[in-house]
Amino acid sequence: MSPDPITVDVAIIGGGPGGATAAGFLRRYAPEFSVAVFERECFPREHVGESQLPPIGRVLNELGVWPEIEAAGFPIKIGATYRWGQSDKLWDFEFVPPADYQEESRPRAYGGQSRYLALQVERAIYDDILLRHAATLGALVMQETAVRSVARTGDRVDHLILDDGRSVHARWYLDASGNAALLRRAMDVAIEAPTRLQNVAFWDYWDNTEWASKFPGGATRVLVMSIGSGWIWFIPLSPTRTSIGFVCPAGFYKQGGRSARELYDWALAQEPMIAALTANATREGQVRATKDWSFLADRCYGDNWLLVGETAGFADPILAAGLTLTHTGAREAALTVMSLLRAQHDPAWLLRHYDDNQRTRIRQHIRFADFWYAANGVFTDLQDYTREIARDAGLDLNPAQAFQWLGTGGFTHDVLGQAVIGGSDLVSVRQIAQRMVALDEDLWQLTRYNRFWLQLDDAARVDIPAYLEGRIVAVPCFVRNGKRLPCVGVFASIVTAVQTHSALPALLSALSAQSGASDSPGSGLPSGDLFYQQVQAMELMLSDGWLRAEHDPQLPVLTMKTPREGRFIHTNVDLAAVAPPGRKT
Repeated sequence: MSPDPITVDVAIIGGGPGGATAAGFLRRYAPEFSVAVFERECFPREHVGESQLPPIGRVLNELGVWPEIEAAGFPIKIGATYRWGQSDKLWDFEFVPPADYQEESRPRAYGGQSRYLALQVERAIYDDILLRHAATLGALVMQETAVRSVARTGDRVDHLILDDGRSVHARWYLDASGNAALLRRAMDVAIEAPTRLQNVAFWDYWDNTEWASKFPGGATRVLVMSIGSGWIWFIPLSPTRTSIGFVCPAGFYKQGGRSARELYDWALAQEPMIAALTANATREGQVRATKDWSFLADRCYGDNWLLVGETAGFADPILAAGLTLTHTGAREAALTVMSLLRAQHDPAWLLRHYDDNQRTRIRQHIRFADFWYAANGVFTDLQDYTREIARDAGLDLNPAQAFQWLGTGGFTHDVLGQAVIGGSDLVSVRQIAQRMVALDEDLWQLTRYNRFWLQLDDAARVDIPAYLEGRIVAVPCFVRNGKRLPCVGVFASIVTAVQTHSALPALLSALSAQSGASDSPGSGLPSGDLFYQQVQAMELMLSDGWLRAEHDPQLPVLTMKTPREGRFIHTNVDLAAVAPPGRKT
């Protein structure tokens, strides 16, 4: 006799952050639907991908799991220190300027400066908290229960078959199985690799490295150290434990004739700072390895299934964006399935935009990673290579234009209504570019003009989904030649102001009044940051052709530069050296 089948509304393959986040949001916002998660391993278990970006905190808080994550006491990530680019000098990328950072007792509530900071997490603990939280919300969580196969008819999943022979029947299926990609492979979804990057990673865990002396107090930085043949990560995970890894091209590993352990030991010895930090430390001694090849699925949905997280695509870990993409995508998957089950919105519209959001976001992060590696000398002819990337995207640009496109593109899909990518705004990206390839400070097109009009000729007005707390709403958006202008957040504020004012002084006054009055709906930004982001968004709208501009000799122009040394990106500063008087260290 066959074992009794399992019947639920939503079946999720994989209990990592993607599966657990999707399950949690489904149960939080749609408790009328049953959800089951099938995880082949027994948690807790180790996993790579420990360094986070600030947008994750907002997802964790909305999910209701922030207090549990914060109670685990993971180190606070204030930013990263790099040896990367044309110079061997260290430089820092801060989420919050160290001089502004305030020590807080922990566990902290979510809010204030925690919105701009991130964490470095032990994935064994972190993933277990997320999965247990999903179970607390009412999801059926079955660990040590592998999905053996997928029964299908055309592009529709009929049911899953577990390793114990039971079948799982659901209305919707989510594949959050990561590299295993069980459902993606079963549905014959092809993948592409829109990049030359084919890296491998090796890592081990260390006890009692010297990072505590380098990062006094609660704020820590990740170290990212280029050694020419690859780069090393150094991620503090607890007061005593550190993750240290080496990433290099697969060809370098294969041609070098070293074992994984020999290559790992050799790499760490090449970087003096890493060698000093590990001089008196002990290591677990189990060098792990994984393939870090960036890829993108050809599609992220079918008749009754979605791909979630790294099943849909993977961007090189240089940007530490993996968990951010996974958490964000899983939240959007949950809200999409919830709307489908409730028959809210047109199903084709929901699925098409889910697919577009995930694939565009991942592709942009892959492209941004290419930018980082190109600037680090991995590709000998930087500008010709960026022209090749632009050509792949259907753009015929000269090398200089292509480099500008590569370094400034992709800012409208990461966070709806904000001009950011990978946790970086336009100013940060341009400062990074200066660090890497010595670009000029005078990069701002906005400084050449002082009259502005909307340029919407040949643009189609469409509705796109905004994924709010517990619901999806349609918001207007203009689309033209593969670019989009979402009329929400900072972009909406500019559209409104430009419709009334064309002269720069009046336009800036209108924007300043908006930013001083209140937070912009949909921007997710406090009023103090809003004007700063509005000006950057104007630059992007001008670059993308959404604004037409002229110079009027009777009007003043903006003076804008991108200084090499800024508050957030600057030559390396010891955290202890900037501790204000009286701050706990």
